[in-house]
Amino acid sequence: MPDTIDRDLIARTAPLWERVRSAIPPMEWPVFAADIDAILALKRQRNAVILAHNYQTPEIYHCVADITGDSLALAREAMETSAQVIVLAGVEFMAETAKLLNPEKTVLIPDRRAGCSLAASITAADVRLLRERYPGVPVVTYVNSSAAVKAESDICCTSGNAKKVVESLGVKRVIMLPDEYLAQNIAAETGVEIVAWAGHCEVHERFTAAEIRSLREQHPGVVVLAHPECPPEVVAEADFSGSTAAMAQYVDKRTPRRVVLVTECSMSDNLALTHPATEFVRPCNLCPHMKRISLANIRHALETMTHRVEIDPDIAARARRAVERMLAV
Repeated sequence: MPDTIDRDLIARTAPLWERVRSAIPPMEWPVFAADIDAILALKRQRNAVILAHNYQTPEIYHCVADITGDSLALAREAMETSAQVIVLAGVEFMAETAKLLNPEKTVLIPDRRAGCSLAASITAADVRLLRERYPGVPVVTYVNSSAAVKAESDICCTSGNAKKVVESLGVKRVIMLPDEYLAQNIAAETGVEIVAWAGHCEVHERFTAAEIRSLREQHPGVVVLAHPECPPEVVAEADFSGSTAAMAQYVDKRTPRRVVLVTECSMSDNLALTHPATEFVRPCNLCPHMKRISLANIRHALETMTHRVEIDPDIAARARRAVERMLAV
């Protein structure tokens, strides 16, 4: 290594590089190592934890995160932490959910531009209009939504528990928003009539059934795991459909020889590091919002204690009830 590189820094962070060495070339590691070392020190100083979604890049997911998982796991774990500061390495609605469940704690999001096409597709006013159109029909809102939209809802759900939440209501019809494809896929599983909203995830909506069939031809024997935010015809072509946590559990338990995860790119990157015997075929799509989160802006967030997530108290109280009802199911 060049003489300008801090050899003590490299030595301190060497165990972390071992976790990601197959994903990060050795010449790139010194750039990451400086931020990682600083973040680890700042976490101790601030009594902070970092929650990282499965779509975060390996240097975040494997080197600085304290809690990793899908939206449901992060929501549950956020309630259990004793840390006073939560840094959400994810997108805005996740940071809002963490704040809803931890109103007395400081919740930071490293980049305010880390949004979500699903959350942006619907407003609180839209939900109120749906209630007028379908009086008495319960509203199930996907966590990929703003706190203001959650506040207008009866109960929230994630892709991992949507079926369970819908069935728990014991009704023949529900309004489910904002993801049209998730709603259609859950309707097929439950037999419940679902009134859907035409919101789509800009990552998952781009996958096609023809693409999945082509992958099977190119990679004989490949196991296809699809996220339920994908169009129903894509889910129909898959061997299994489930949340990112369910996909990870599938790989953990079944250890397929060759697998394709029909979801965001970094999901495969992170699982590949812990499952070297499995070949990951990667026709993935990047989430531009998740990729706004970096080691540099996580470090800056902890140094400056920005950007703080704040929610109007009235909205927060109503949105919290919808999230807590979900967690109770």
